[in-house]
Amino acid sequence: MEFFIEYGLFLAKVVTGVIAVVVLISLVIGASQKSRQSGSKGHLEITPLNEMYDDMSEAIKLAVTDEALHKAEAKKLHKEKQQKAKELKKANKKAAKDPDAELPKQKARVFVVNFHGNISASAVSHLREEVTAILSQATTSDEVVVRLESGGGMVHSYGLASSQLDRIRKRNIPLTVCVDKVAASGGYMMACVADKILAAPFAILGSIGVVAQLPNFNKVLKKHDVEFELLTAGEHKRTLTMFGENTASGREKFIEELEDTHSLFKDFVKQHRPAVDIDRIATGEVWLGTRALDVALVDGLQTSDEYLVSRAEEADVYEISFVLKKKLHQRLGIAAEESVDRVLLRWWERLTNHSDRIT
Repeated sequence: MEFFIEYGLFLAKVVTGVIAVVVLISLVIGASQKSRQSGSKGHLEITPLNEMYDDMSEAIKLAVTDEALHKAEAKKLHKEKQQKAKELKKANKKAAKDPDAELPKQKARVFVVNFHGNISASAVSHLREEVTAILSQATTSDEVVVRLESGGGMVHSYGLASSQLDRIRKRNIPLTVCVDKVAASGGYMMACVADKILAAPFAILGSIGVVAQLPNFNKVLKKHDVEFELLTAGEHKRTLTMFGENTASGREKFIEELEDTHSLFKDFVKQHRPAVDIDRIATGEVWLGTRALDVALVDGLQTSDEYLVSRAEEADVYEISFVLKKKLHQRLGIAAEESVDRVLLRWWERLTNHSDRIT
């Protein structure tokens, strides 16, 4: 028995040390974010993916061409590009002189954004800028594609991220979400807003549930004659605590709040995905892509690369990224933040039972 008590004390010390390190890193991150907010507001980077795909295709084509034909082939491709550019320039000049002149048929546009979520969904600060920029130009004949990767996290953070995507839906602009690896819990809350969800066959989806846990050190404190006082105004200002003595009524209220959050989550998914059997899929379970299709969590099995290449055949595809120019101390702060996020994400995956599967 004494061994377990000693082990418990040792574990408490380890946890305390970890908390101290996390607090220290958080202070560094906070300073970094404060400096980031007071500095440059960032800028948009726009990458035409059609050109990138064409360049890749041409590079392969030239690489596999016989050496004797290489120069001739390269010259031919260069001429074709020049001819297309000349025709477009001529058409634009004609249109400028004669408003009634027939313009070349405009392709539809596809705007691509990437969202890599962590526990706090910090990428939403960039997502909101990207969505605002896209909505300044996009029309109902265009499309927005979100490449989404997230195992979920804080409810309020992912609620805000979902609301950013809902801005696109409210403007009646087609929204497609592509999931190559994982969109679970808060990640799926974002995904379900889309008109269409595409997933890789072994992507992880679902986890429509709510989870919370915390250690309680009250017995350890009592054993060492340490008193802990928690003063509140309001019956339910605090329910469960790490250091106080938790009560049955506090525990009951905490569970009630979890159930209410889960109920809101289910209503949100059902509203955006009316085809799903919500009682079947809102159990906190996860599904791999092929199984997710069976229960209507997704609309098709396709990687984001496959989908975007196919869209580039008929539309102009642009990748939109909001970026901040970072100083050294900001980069260090972000690196620390990402390290903490990786640890927390691994813990979160273990906790919610959707860790990496090995086949």
